Amino acid sequence: MEIRVLGALDVRVCGVSVVPSAPKPRQVLGLLALRADQVVPAGVLADELWSGRPPRSARTTVQTYVLQLRDLIDRALARVGAEAGVSCAKDVLVTSPGGYMLNSGGGLADVREFERLAGMGYRAIDADDHPLAARMLGEALALWRGPAFADVPVGGQLAVEARRLEETRLCALDQRIDADLRLGRHRVLLAELTVLVDRYRTHESLHGQYMVALHRSGRRGEALEAYQRLRNTLVRELGMEPSAGLRRLQRSILLAGPERLAGPEREPAVAAALPEGAGAARLSRVG
Repeated sequence: MEIRVLGALDVRVCGVSVVPSAPKPRQVLGLLALRADQVVPAGVLADELWSGRPPRSARTTVQTYVLQLRDLIDRALARVGAEAGVSCAKDVLVTSPGGYMLNSGGGLADVREFERLAGMGYRAIDADDHPLAARMLGEALALWRGPAFADVPVGGQLAVEARRLEETRLCALDQRIDADLRLGRHRVLLAELTVLVDRYRTHESLHGQYMVALHRSGRRGEALEAYQRLRNTLVRELGMEPSAGLRRLQRSILLAGPERLAGPEREPAVAAALPEGAGAARLSRVG
């Protein structure tokens, strides 16, 4: 089985898609896919579908959606022939006491692969192996095809999970860019960071990395302008000043002057200028 939720929902049995077109069965499959190999209580599915206010017929309706999903799975199995150990849809979408479980059979799940690769990247950072960190985190981020559950209606459960996954993506992105900065790839990063700071208008770590990349590329004035734009946005929209770490970075660029631009071996990456953990801790300022 292949399970992909980092973008449009894509669940395949023996290579055949079993994603329904109807919104609510798709929503059920989305939650089961995210928690593959775990029993999801029927009440949790009902809360997801009806935002905590399920009708009296909720349990019966959830059963109907499960039957619809099993029908799609049976059709997939009929097209390709049963895989070893999989004879019918009930082996894939299992009924358990109080709920249902999507049996992945050890198949590929993009969330698990993302977490595995990102974990390798974080361990490489701890070991000061920045080339490996940049590569592993880059591979992890490449698994994303768009926002999580991009084409699935989301209730309370999936909305929380989508936000959590987006925060893990931003943390990995922040650390991958920092690793690239430490490797002296500031010029290559400029195009990517220009897009990112426009999209995440109050994300301080990304703006700090953008400032470093501009400064190292001989564009000191633009780096200072980027700081001022961020400060104006933070004050106007959130009523707060930039963090102390970002103010220190701005001062270091001011004091360096255009004739004292430091190369990557002399000027620390932004993670060293910002407080420890700033990339993750200040995600609440994402705009």
